[in-house]
Amino acid sequence: MTTTTLAVLVPLLPFLGAAAGLLLGRTAPGFVRPLAVLPTLASLVLAALVAVRQGGGAAVDSATELTPTGSVPIELALHVDGFAALVAVLVGLVASCVQIYSTGYLRNDPRYPSYAALVSLFTSAMFLVVYSGDLIVLLVGWEVMGICSYFLVGHYWETPEARGASLKAFLVTKLGDVPFLIGLFALATDAGSFRVTRILGTVASGGLDHPTLIALLLLAGVAGKSAQFPLHTWLPDAMAGPTPVSALIHAATMVAAGVYFIARLLPVFEASQAAMVVLAVMAAVTMTGSALAALAQDDIKRVLAYSTIGQLGYMTGALAVGDRGAAVFHLLSHGAFKALLFLAAGVIIHAAGTNSLAAMSRMRNLRDRIPDAYWTMTVALLALAAIPPFSGFFSKEAVLGVAEHVVTGHTERAPAAAGWLVLVAGLLTAVLTAAYAMRLWLLAFRGRGTEAPDHGRQPLTMTVVLWVLAVPSLALGGFAFRLLPDWFDGRDLGPTLTTSVLGTGLVLVGGIVTYAAWRHTTALAARVPLGAVAAHPEGDAAQVEAEAITSHEPAYGDIAYAPDPADPGRLLLGPLHRHAAAGFHLDAVYTVLFVRPVQAGASLVRFLDREVVETYVRGAGALPRWLGAAVRRAQTGNVQTYVSALLAGTVVLAVAAVLVATGA
Repeated sequence: MTTTTLAVLVPLLPFLGAAAGLLLGRTAPGFVRPLAVLPTLASLVLAALVAVRQGGGAAVDSATELTPTGSVPIELALHVDGFAALVAVLVGLVASCVQIYSTGYLRNDPRYPSYAALVSLFTSAMFLVVYSGDLIVLLVGWEVMGICSYFLVGHYWETPEARGASLKAFLVTKLGDVPFLIGLFALATDAGSFRVTRILGTVASGGLDHPTLIALLLLAGVAGKSAQFPLHTWLPDAMAGPTPVSALIHAATMVAAGVYFIARLLPVFEASQAAMVVLAVMAAVTMTGSALAALAQDDIKRVLAYSTIGQLGYMTGALAVGDRGAAVFHLLSHGAFKALLFLAAGVIIHAAGTNSLAAMSRMRNLRDRIPDAYWTMTVALLALAAIPPFSGFFSKEAVLGVAEHVVTGHTERAPAAAGWLVLVAGLLTAVLTAAYAMRLWLLAFRGRGTEAPDHGRQPLTMTVVLWVLAVPSLALGGFAFRLLPDWFDGRDLGPTLTTSVLGTGLVLVGGIVTYAAWRHTTALAARVPLGAVAAHPEGDAAQVEAEAITSHEPAYGDIAYAPDPADPGRLLLGPLHRHAAAGFHLDAVYTVLFVRPVQAGASLVRFLDREVVETYVRGAGALPRWLGAAVRRAQTGNVQTYVSALLAGTVVLAVAAVLVATGA
C-alpha cells in the first residue's frame, strides 16, 4: 500500500466510524464503543506508518482536481512533510487516549453515542487539516472542527453555562474566520492557486503582491482558532463541556490548528516584517496575560485553559521569530502533557466530588485517594513548568533559544523587536507558569478544603490512559530535540546555555516563592476553623444522582465545602488578583464595545419594523378593508334602494349635462 493511500485512510477511518456510530447508536448500542475506539486507533497506527515512510525526507505530494472552477482550481491534494507526519501522530495518540478514557468517564451518559461520533468527526477534521495540500480542503476541516466544538462544548445543553459557552466559542471563532476566508482568497489570487506548494513557490520568487494585508487577515483566523489575544476569551468558558473534550481541543485539535497553519505557511508571514511584529505582540500579550489569569483561577479546568492559551503563545512566539521547528516541537510536547493534565483533572473531579465546579480551594487529601492521578499530574506539571529533564523544558527552551538568536543577531529571519518581545515575555511567563503550576499542585493535593466522600477507584480505562501519556511527557524532550531537526528543516533545537540557565533559575524562583507563600497562608489559615458542614454526608443516592444530573460531570454529588483560605495566588497577585480572576475584564470590554451596540441596533431595527414598517403594512391592509366595508354597506339587497340610487345618479348626470351645455 502506497504512502498516499495510507495518508488518505488516516482521516477517512474516523469519519466512517463517526457515521457508523451515529447510525447504530440507537439500534445497536453495543457497537458504539468499538466504533469510537477502533477506527481512531487504526488511524494512529496508519499515521505512524506514514511518519516512518516519510522519515523526515522529501514531502509526499499528490493531487487531483476536485472540480473545474474557471479560475483558481480546487484540488484534493496531500502534502505530507515532516511537520505533518509528526503532528498527525500526536493527533492520533491524543484522540485515541480521549476515546478510551471517555468509555469510562462517560459510561453512564445517555448521549455517549453522539458524543463519541462527534469526537471521531473532530479527529477526522484535524487529520484533514494536517495532511491537506490545498487551502480550500484545509478550510473544510477547519470549519468542521468549529461546528464539532460547538456541539461538544454544549454537550450538557440543559445547563445555561454549556449553552452559552458553545455559542461563544462558535461566534468568536467565526469572527476570526471571516477575515481568514478573505485572506485565503487574496492569497490564492496573488499565487494563482490554493495549493500549498505553489503558494510557497510564489512567495520564494517574490510574487506575492499584498503580503502584509494577507498575513494580517490570516492572523485574525489564527487568533480565533488558537485562542490568541484578543480572540481568546472563548477558551476558558469552553470548560463547560466534558473534560475529555477539553483535553482533545486543547492538546491536539482546534487550538493547535492555527499554530500549525502558520507553521505550514510561515514564508507568507515572513514576507511582511509588520506581520511578524504583530504576531510577536500578540504572542507576548497572550503569554503574560494568560499566565497572570491562570494564577488567579480557582476552577482547576480554567487554570489549565489559561495555561493552554499561554503555551500557545510560546508557539506563536517561536513563529514570530521565524522558527517553525521550535513552534511545532513545543506543539508536540505540549500536546502530550496538556492532554495528561486535563485527563488527570477529570480523575480529580471524580474523586473530589466537586462536579463541574472543580474548585481547588474545596479539595482535600486527594493524594492518597488517587495515586495514579497524583503521580501522573505531577509529571505533567513539571513538564508544564519546564523543569529538566521533562519534555516541556526542551521544547520551551527551543523557543527561548531562537528568540535569543534573533536578539543577538545570529539570525535575521525576524525583526529584533520581535525577538525582544518574545524573549522577555517568555522569561516572565516562565516564572508565572511555575507559580500557577505549583499552586495547582499544592491546592489540589495538599489543600485544606472539606474532604468529599470517597467515590471509589476510577475505571481502569481512565488510569491506564494517564500512564500512557506520562511517558511522552517525561521522555519526549530528552531525545526529540536530537531527532527532530532532521524532520524540521534541519535546524538545531537543542537548549542554549544562556536561556537554559536563566529560564530554569526563574522557574525555580517562581516555584519556591509560591511554595513559601502557601506555607505562610497555611500558617495563618490554621488559626481559622474550617467549619464545613456536608450537605449530605451519608451520600443519599437520590440527592447524589440529582446533583450529578444537574452538574453533568461524572462525579457523584457535591457537598457544601469550606473553601481553603490558604491560597497563595491572592498573596502573590495582591490587588491584581481580582482583575486577573476576571480575565482582566476583557469580556466586559467586549460587552460594551460590541454586544451592547449590537443589542441597541437590534432594538432600533425592531422598533422601526414594528412602528414604521408594520404601520405601512397595516395601512395597506386597512384601506381596502375600509373601502370594502363602505361598499358592503351600500349592498343592502333592497330593490327600492337600488332604484332610488339609480334615479338619483341619473338626475345628477342630467344636471351635470345641462350645466355643461349651458356653459358651452
